[in-house]
Order: sequence, then structure tokens, then C-alpha cells
Amino acid sequence: MKLIVNEAGRFVPEKVNGVKQVPFKGVNKFKPRGNKAKPAIRSCADYPSNGNKLVKNLREALMRSGLKDGMTISTHHHLRNGDVITNILFDTIHEMGVKNIRWFPSASFPVHEYLIKYLEDGTIHHIEGSMNGPLGKYTTEGKMKGVGVLRSHGGRYQAVQDGEVHIDIAVIAAPTADNFGNANGVNGKSSSGLIGFSLVDSEYADNVIVVTDNLVSFPCVPWQIQGNNVDYVVKVETLGDASKIVSGTTEVTKSPDRLLIAEYVAQFIDEAGIMKNGFSFQAGSGGTNLAFVLYLKERMKAKGIKARFVRGGSTKYLVQLLEEGLTDYILDGQTFDLEGVRSMRENPNHVNTSPFTSYNFHGKGNFASIVDVAVLGATEVDVNYNANVVSHSDGYLLHGIGGWQNCLYSKCTILAVPSFRDRIPVIIDEVTTLCGPGELIDVIITERGIAINPLRKDLIKAMKNTQLPIKSIRKIRDEVEEICGAPNKPRLNKNKVVAVIKWVDGTLIDSVFQIK
Repeated sequence: MKLIVNEAGRFVPEKVNGVKQVPFKGVNKFKPRGNKAKPAIRSCADYPSNGNKLVKNLREALMRSGLKDGMTISTHHHLRNGDVITNILFDTIHEMGVKNIRWFPSASFPVHEYLIKYLEDGTIHHIEGSMNGPLGKYTTEGKMKGVGVLRSHGGRYQAVQDGEVHIDIAVIAAPTADNFGNANGVNGKSSSGLIGFSLVDSEYADNVIVVTDNLVSFPCVPWQIQGNNVDYVVKVETLGDASKIVSGTTEVTKSPDRLLIAEYVAQFIDEAGIMKNGFSFQAGSGGTNLAFVLYLKERMKAKGIKARFVRGGSTKYLVQLLEEGLTDYILDGQTFDLEGVRSMRENPNHVNTSPFTSYNFHGKGNFASIVDVAVLGATEVDVNYNANVVSHSDGYLLHGIGGWQNCLYSKCTILAVPSFRDRIPVIIDEVTTLCGPGELIDVIITERGIAINPLRKDLIKAMKNTQLPIKSIRKIRDEVEEICGAPNKPRLNKNKVVAVIKWVDGTLIDSVFQIK
């Protein structure tokens, strides 16, 4: 495999799974040419005149879709660790004797460890989608036959829209659907809130199969997936365990250090002048971010401030903001807990969105750049403000990108991170895997101090008289190394790329190498 050096100074392969790649050229430097991909023309004459697309089982739907070796099969992740349909899907594909499938999920979860046996026997050739836990570990150890490809949520939409990935068969797990194929995620025993990450699959795949455990009479309203884009509908007993759609930490941290970080974040946003009537923000689902929302909420109430909108993934804490009149809208890409599901079902101001409107970089603008401040996490940050969210300092690929890269385009990006975890520094000289360029990351907030990117002279000026502990990022690094020592570099096989990281524009920003 020939490696080249991209504009970030990282080694990336010239080709991935036989396809020539464009190396990262810098932030906003790659401008695509050409036209968007388009689905094939279909005729109503090929479908039942009564609109009933129901078939007896998943096997029949796959056979009618023309399943064969080497195809690309897509799934979505809104059911998260409660998903059983993806595992059943590949059981069926294996039973049909089909091999070398490119699996194109919007993300995978530990429940999908089950699929390792199908990676080993050749049913699945490789995965192009964020890998959480066991599948990431399996990939890092160099066991997958092909090279994994990790994209952001917006990058996934971009890849399909631009024709980089052609989906042969999309399998959409829908908590509620009718026999025409209209579907949503807000109703039914397996309700997950929304299924917007599969919107691009429904629009561009050659064949679209909706699988549901709650079949209702036409019309299924609201429809988040239009039956007009669906070929077959399958009724099953269950999509999975809805209680396991919960993602990340759903309770506020009790750690004094993490609570201090959260308080610093809220105070910074207030003192920097970001918190004002009509502002907007986005926060993740980790315990620190949940605490930050509560601290910010108290400041908003004390000063009579109301947000125009907040961006989800939603949690019960964002729902509280909406229901207490502290924001006009939640614009939601996915729901992280069951309160979020309830709110989306009941409240018209809790609006479901998709990566097309939220994050797609090859569009005419998206919500990400409108957000005033995004508060995110990271596994590592280096002294040049570059950040990593997919691997740990030991080199193991254990997390997905999600919408993290896309959120870096907010007007102010804050990474709220502990200075070390398990006595391993988080602030280091150079990140193990580059996921986000430092020029897009504005503030690093730790329990030991706050570092403002020197590029953000406006923020430095705004915080000139603050009592918050503003420090250089190198000083924070030095303090951590005095406690923990300098971290050891992972032992990597630099001759074997096991996965690549795509930037939001489809270029290659970094590689993940095999662990020795």
C-alpha cells in the first residue's frame, strides 16, 4: 500500500480498498466538481397497484433486491446497543451464501460484536462506518480483510450524495411503518425518536427495505422515511430492546473534577458574551456535558436569557430547557434517551433533522455553522489544538466520529476534557489519530485551566479580565506530565493501514495503523 503525506503532515494511503483517494488539502481547500449521484428511474408498474409492498420475510426482500457477492449493504444506528435487526440481517445474508459484503452503517455498537464471525468467514469484507468497542478493536489488530473507513454523520451523507459510496441495498429498521413503506421512529414499542440518519439511504440506494415491528394502516404519520423511496416492507416480532437506545452517559457526572470543568464551560460562555438572547448551542451526552447544560441553564434563568434553538442529540436536560421556555426549539439529529423520544413525539418544537440539513459539507450551507457554541469531548488534544475522538493513546480504535467533525464549524468550538484519564495525559504533544484540525478548535477547558487558541484573538480579548484560570495549552500539558509523566507512544505497524479517517469534505485526514 503506497502512502502519501497530506497537508496535515499525516501519512494516508493513495488507494483504499482499490479506490483512489484525495488526500486532505486543508480546511475549506477542497472544492468538488461534478453533479450529485442520482437513483435509477423506477416505474409504478413494477410495484403492487394497491400499494402493499409487504413481503413475508427479510430473506425474500433480499432476494427480490438481487442480493449478490460484493454488494454494499447499509443500516442505521438509531437503535444503538438495542439493535437486533443488523445481526439478523447478516445471519440471513450468511445463510444465503453471499460473500464480500461492504457493510455501510451510520455507526456500529458493542452489540455488533456478534458480526466478527462474519468478518472472519468472508461474509463481510470490510466496514465503512464508525466503530464502537469490539469491532474497532478487531480492526486495529489488523484482522479485517479490507480497510475500514470512518466518516462523520455529515461525511456519510456527502459520500453517498457525491457518488463515492453507492448503496445497493438499504435496510432501515423502522419502529413504525405502513405497508407502503412510510416510516418513523417516534411511535411503537421500539421507538428511537427519529431515523434521519437513514434518509440518505432511502433516497439513493438501488433497493430499500423497511423492517418494522409496528405495522400500521396507511398512512403512517408522521413519515420520516417516504414510502415513495421504499421497495419492500418486512414485519418482524421485534427490532430490539428500546431501553438500550440510550447512548453515552445520561446522568450528570458526580466527579468533582468533571463538575468543575462543566462550571468553567458555562462561566466561559457567559463571560465571553456568547450567552445572550437568541443564541444557540450544542452539547453532547457525556456526564460533563450534561452538567454544563444545567450550569448554563441557571445562568440563563438568572439573566433572563432565552436561546433561539439548541442542537441535539437530545437528552432530558435539553427537553427541560424546551419545556421550561428557555429555548424556542430543539433541532435534533438523534435522541440520546427516552425523554428525548417522548418530547419529539409530543412537542412540535422538538424538530427532527437529518445530516443533509445539519452537517452535509457539500451543500449550500448547514445548521452546524449557524450554532454559536458547540461543547464537545475528545480522547486526546495536542499542543497545536488538534484533536482525536476515535482512538486512545494506546492506538486502539474504540470510538466513532458521529457528528463531532461537523460540529467544529460552529462559531465557537469548546472541547471540555479532563487533563488526564486513568493517569494517562489527554493534553499531549501530538494526537495519535488526527480527526479535527486545530484551527477549528477554539477553546480547551480542563479542570487545571483553560487554553484559548491564539487564533481567537476576540475570545482572548473578551476574557482579559476574567477570574477563570486562563493558561497556555503547553503549560497545562507540562502540569499534567509532572503528575503522570509523558505518555508512551503506541507500538504501531506503520506498514499496515487498518482504517482511514475521512474529513468532512471526503478527503483523507489520517490513517489508523495496526497495533503491534
